[in-house]
This record gives sequence, C-alpha cells and structure tokens, in this order.
Amino acid sequence: MKRVRRALRPAVVPLLAIFSAFLVGSVFMFITDLENLKHFPTDPVGTIIAGIVHVGDAYYALIIGAFGDPGKIIAAIGSNDPKVIASAIRPLTETLVAASPLIFTGLAVAIAFRSGVFNIGVEGQFIMGAMGATVAVLVLRDLPPPILLVLAIAIGTLTGAAWGFIPGFLKARTGAHEVITTIMLNYVAAQLVLFGLRSDFLRQPGNNAPISKLLSTIVRVPLIFDLPAIRLHWGFVVALLMAAIVSWFIFKTTKGYELRAAGFNLHAARYAGMSAGGSIMLAMTLSGGLAGLGGSFEVLGTAGQMTNDLSAGFGFNAIALALLAGNRPLGIVLAALLFGALRTGGALMQVKTGIPLDLLVFIQALVIMFVAAPLLVRSIFRMNPRPLDEGSPI
Repeated sequence: MKRVRRALRPAVVPLLAIFSAFLVGSVFMFITDLENLKHFPTDPVGTIIAGIVHVGDAYYALIIGAFGDPGKIIAAIGSNDPKVIASAIRPLTETLVAASPLIFTGLAVAIAFRSGVFNIGVEGQFIMGAMGATVAVLVLRDLPPPILLVLAIAIGTLTGAAWGFIPGFLKARTGAHEVITTIMLNYVAAQLVLFGLRSDFLRQPGNNAPISKLLSTIVRVPLIFDLPAIRLHWGFVVALLMAAIVSWFIFKTTKGYELRAAGFNLHAARYAGMSAGGSIMLAMTLSGGLAGLGGSFEVLGTAGQMTNDLSAGFGFNAIALALLAGNRPLGIVLAALLFGALRTGGALMQVKTGIPLDLLVFIQALVIMFVAAPLLVRSIFRMNPRPLDEGSPI
C-alpha cells in the first residue's frame, strides 16, 4: 500500500491543477454566456442553474467528442457493421491520433530536461525528422514497401537526432546556451523545409503550394483498424513502446542515472567522474531522435505528405506536457491523451454549445499555469507544503 501511495503521490498536484483549470474554465463559460446572464436581474436562481447546466452540457459534449458514446460503441460492436463501428469509435481513435505526436515530442523534451538541458528545439527536430523521412521515401521509392518504411523511419529519426546533436555539441564544447541555439535552429529548420518543398524533386506536380508529392501512394504506416475513415496507425503503439523504453532507460540504466545526475547537479556529476559534456550531447541527440521519430510517423502515417505546417505546434506543446507530467514518461502519455482529447472533443463542444475553441486553449494555459505554481495549488487545497527542490520538474 505504501508503494502505491508513493507512486501516486507525484500525480496529486498535476491532477489538482487540471481540476482547478477546468473549474476556472467553468466560471469563464458562465460569465461569457451573455444570453443567459441577461436574465440574472429578474431570475438569479434560474440563471445560475441554467449556467451550470450549460457548463455541464459543454463538458459532456467535450468527453463524447473525444472518446465517443459508450452506448453507441457497444451497440456498434454488436452490429458487426464496419461503417457503424467506424462511426462509433472514430472520436476515440482521433484522440489517439492527436496524442501520438505529443507523446513523441513530450518524451523528447523530458529526456533533455532530465539531464538539465532545456531543449526548446523539439519543433525543429520534429519537422526535420519528417523531412528526412520524406526525402528517404522519394529517393528509395523502388525498394519493397516494408523495407522502405523501416529505412524511411530510421533516416527520419537520425535526421532529428543530428539536428538535436548540434545544440548539444555547441553547449558541451563552446558553452553556447541551448535555449538560444535550439530556438534559432527551429527557424533554420522551417526555412530548410520550405526551401526543399519548393524544389521540383519534392514539390507536388502542378501545385505551387509548399506541399510534397503524395507519399501515401508509395508507402504508409499500416493502420491498426482496417475500417472506413479510421486513421489510427501503428505509430501510436510505437509511441507507447518508446515511453516504456525511455522510462527504463532513465530510471533503470547506468547511463540514465548519469543523465539524471547531470541534471540535478552538473558540477557534482563532474566531480564523481561522469562526463558532463557527453551527457549533454547524448541527451540532446536522444531528444532529437525521439522528435524525429515522431515526425516520421506523422508524415508517413497521419499526413501522407510533407507540408510546411505539418507540425501544429507539437514541439512547443511538448514543453507544457513535460512540465505537467513532471518529466515522467507515464505522465507524458496521460497528459498527451488529455491534450488530444481537448483538441478532438472541442469541435463537438463548439457545435453543441457554441463555446469557442479558444476557450479550450485558455484551459490548457490554465493547466500549465497551475502546474508551474505547485505551491499555489497546495495552498488552495490546504495541502502540506513541500520544499521547492522536490517539486522541480528537472
């Protein structure tokens, strides 16, 4: 029982932060419902009840839009009709599709943060990995599809790893601050992708927009369910596998211990005989490789072609994910599912209640704010304060 409590203890503050964010979001839903508030002077009790019902309907629509209606799913499975089953499980599968790149990028940020390095360049590493996979597919297109898929994903991963190695090397050898170098490399990566997509080799024939040739006609990551309009592919399973591998590497291996030791105290790690520079370069390389792996699966599995806006801010959202999860792989998976649910469920919420999608972005920002202020959460819920160093995400 004590082990269970010890394992669940780190999740208490993030869960309370999420609850607080949704609670504050409910207040804003209530006060921005002007159509309901105009009845407050004549019927205050009815207005409050109607507002609470409106907020409840909004969150119910959000849940159904993100995970589907359980009753419909059960009935659909019993019908054995592929179209009915696909329609019922599509919300859930879309949430998993949206969560997949967030898991990869969240792990990428976490493994760097664990070593004390602030990798703000996951966005660039993600799109460079996707670009590497795209070029590999078009260059090696005559190979058998299974071999081509494996090689393209491997090349995309190596491209992301190389893009992460650059700021790691600069940090270790010249002392260049990784925040500056990774931010600048994001812009360099974006311009390289744009330049490549304007070339005749990559650009889709007859289209002046920065879009690559269709990769899905050459090779594609296999789908988990062969159902109409279902996009969930095996990249999600690989993302879960990588979360398990990263957790094992960080907490169960000697090299992972060295990375964490360097993150806790770089000078103490040097004094203990550990290679601080090597740890930084390894962490940034692994971080870039994870981001590149996510980009490869995104372009070869979900998108089917390389575009200038392939990443919908996955690299930057990953920073919030890592902070929310305390840089723990399991927490990153759960946080990615939360963000994926907000993204996919928000459309139905907007249709059913008229609440704009911007409010969900606001709730995400509130989650990050409360997670970044653990002492505030503890004071709100009258929890015992903890030392600042224990709550550090690094």
